[in-house]
Amino acid sequence: MTMSLSAELWPDVQPETARRLMLAGVESFARRGYHATTTRDIASAAGMSPAALYVHFPSKAALLFAISRSGHEQTLALVEDAVAKVEDPVERIRLLVTDFVAWHARRHTVARVVQYELNALPEQEFEVVAELRRGIERIVRDVITAGSATGAFTVTDPHTAARAVLSLGVDVARWYSERSRQTPQALGQEYSELVLRMLGTRTDS
Repeated sequence: MTMSLSAELWPDVQPETARRLMLAGVESFARRGYHATTTRDIASAAGMSPAALYVHFPSKAALLFAISRSGHEQTLALVEDAVAKVEDPVERIRLLVTDFVAWHARRHTVARVVQYELNALPEQEFEVVAELRRGIERIVRDVITAGSATGAFTVTDPHTAARAVLSLGVDVARWYSERSRQTPQALGQEYSELVLRMLGTRTDS
């Protein structure tokens, strides 16, 4: 991960030193886990003094919150964009899962922190992120519900199905690495076909 990547990941974060700290936080949390990481570890990874972190983030928890909120906002925008591109529920799921899985593979280090360090957030910050997660799940559930109504999908509980779909994508961040044989895009496409079969799709598209 490079500093140019930090600008790509968090284009709205200023100044650049704050992005460097977020990148260092991601790398440190992913390597050691949130609780085992110290502010000194983060500052050192960013090439700064320990006091520098507090110029931009009041605490280690605030840094995690910035990373987690941004990651969830990006994935919410991703699923919103997917459903806006096509009308057919089957094609919506196909595109949504492809993009969701590809993001978690391509950004696996960030995604691992975003998805698996949630419980370290303070209660108020956790609720902000939880609302973003509910928004993502709501979109997927609505697509599955619409597909079930037309007979394209055969599921008994769209709520459970939506959680299962998202869980498959989230888990990619846990195991994917640059050594994986499939590209993020190819993996996303394969997962989308698996998900359509899981939903009992009745179309040959």
